[in-house]
Amino acid sequence: MTPRRPPARLVLGALAVCLLAPRAAAAGATAAEAGSVPLWLVGPFVGLLAAIALLPLLVPRWWGKKYPLVSLAFGAFVVAWYLLVRGEADPLAHRGLEYVSFISLIGSLYVASGGILIRVTRRGTPVVNTILLLLGAFLANVFGTTGASALLIRPFLRINRGHVRPYHVVFFIFLVSNCGGALTPIGDPPLFMGFIKGIDFWWVAEHAYGVWATVVLGLLATFFSIDAYHAWKRPGPEPPVGRTGIEFIGIGNFFWIFVILGAVFLIVPLGFGIPELIMVIAAAVAHRTSAPSVLEENEFDFHPIREVAILFAGIFATMVPALQYLEAHARDFGLDSPASYYFKTGVLSAFLDNTPTYLSFLTVAAGQQGLSLDRAADVAAFVAARPRILLAISMGAVFFGAATYIGNGPNFMVKSMAERAGVACPSFLGYMAKYAVPFLLPWLALAWALFFRGA
Repeated sequence: MTPRRPPARLVLGALAVCLLAPRAAAAGATAAEAGSVPLWLVGPFVGLLAAIALLPLLVPRWWGKKYPLVSLAFGAFVVAWYLLVRGEADPLAHRGLEYVSFISLIGSLYVASGGILIRVTRRGTPVVNTILLLLGAFLANVFGTTGASALLIRPFLRINRGHVRPYHVVFFIFLVSNCGGALTPIGDPPLFMGFIKGIDFWWVAEHAYGVWATVVLGLLATFFSIDAYHAWKRPGPEPPVGRTGIEFIGIGNFFWIFVILGAVFLIVPLGFGIPELIMVIAAAVAHRTSAPSVLEENEFDFHPIREVAILFAGIFATMVPALQYLEAHARDFGLDSPASYYFKTGVLSAFLDNTPTYLSFLTVAAGQQGLSLDRAADVAAFVAARPRILLAISMGAVFFGAATYIGNGPNFMVKSMAERAGVACPSFLGYMAKYAVPFLLPWLALAWALFFRGA
């Protein structure tokens, strides 16, 4: 069956959002979200996370039909409280603009990559899978974690067809969707915000290669051991591996992917609206010119990105008070060492948006030196004076994003794409309890012991 193309009104609607949202929120789109909020208002955020974690297990059919209502209801409560009780629109407007930028980037890369078919004529063995994940970890620094995830998850699942297990998807999220992208500002949004603030483009790669290699190689070794064990347990003789061949179909869509990634660098000089518009137009053209046979073989549809858009609409709305509370009380968190910044940035990044968490702790760290992130000279002075603190904040924000499905944007997208391909992915709690805690956290702890322990 040939995949349906999106109706014209869907594309026009997305373009209208990018054009009109800045005007609707112009009065309130400021980066400063001063003012504390009552702690109880974090409840809707906690409630939405609990719903995402528990309801797919308790009432899966009901959740599959009603998750949009649940997500938007929690978000609407917070929006109504800010507008009607607090009389404050600025934080909502700022977070709303961030949401539109977020979903424009995630959605555009997902759509453009759907028109690229990567055929790998080799069975997925432990060695082949490990090499592909290592390649994905490097590519995450070129295409971003979102772009690399959207490009590689389909061929990764395809070469393992018939013996895909949940750990395949989880380690893909660990390595390609998160930890791999810790070497360049393109790799992960928090690092890009640091670049915007004035941190040199190559600073992270020059200072993070050791901690990056520790975590990435450790995860690869763990994955290889698990994959080799399951390959050994499979009944019957293993089929021949065959010769390795890689075929790319629809390579013209790589041009549109680079257009989308290039638009990210226009956000600061052009402001909100034009870069997002470029992303949406590039994605629409890429999809329109994609071969129907490629879309069909990729089993492309809009369900994964629709699910991400709906759930993260509620998450972005309900996290507004949580982030305001963090901003108001970050100085009370006992931040006095690289280790404290690493773990506290990391834990909060696993459940909150890692970009504002990164900026909040970076602001506190600079403020402890009497410096401001709004002055280029101060940023340079901070980078020179406290490189281990900056590295701890950066790595905490990126690495711990792999600890939950909501820690980074691509995580939920990969989960949804895998489920559409018939893979039984772990639940929200199962992901953390069965995989993040026993397999991810030990390597993050080793990174602390080697690089961030002490004053």
